[in-house]
Amino acid sequence: MKILVLGIGNILLEDEGIGVHVVDRLQANYELPVNVTVVDGGTSGMVLLDDIAACQHLLIVDCARLDAPPGTIHEFHGNAVPAFFQQRISPHQIGLSDLLAAAALLDVLPQQLSLIAIEPESIELGTELTATGTRACELALDRVVRRLQELGASPRLALAA
Repeated sequence: MKILVLGIGNILLEDEGIGVHVVDRLQANYELPVNVTVVDGGTSGMVLLDDIAACQHLLIVDCARLDAPPGTIHEFHGNAVPAFFQQRISPHQIGLSDLLAAAALLDVLPQQLSLIAIEPESIELGTELTATGTRACELALDRVVRRLQELGASPRLALAA
């Protein structure tokens, strides 16, 4: 099964970019099986359609305001993922909602969907994660690794050079 790990977010807005930071750390710290592709989706929308169409499992990592304490990590699976993005919780998710809808219309929506969403502390202008965001980033990375293991695609810690 081809798995796409897609990090979403704007790295110019503190914790809003946490999804991108998580996938960057995944690539830097782990050796991934050949069936796992990691993409920094930034704030992209429709340009990701080909990447999504090429996988059977889409694992999205993003920030989301769900009225939980900052740093809280939420997980959604299956049909709950497109429903989550239809709420349009942040500006870049409008593009992702449309992207998932287009994939469904074209019959290329992956068979399986997962979302790891992190509650931000701040989405103010700034290129660094908050302290809460940094801690949550590590916890979210652990969740991504665990989800990949559940899917039979276990990452291995990379050896230090």
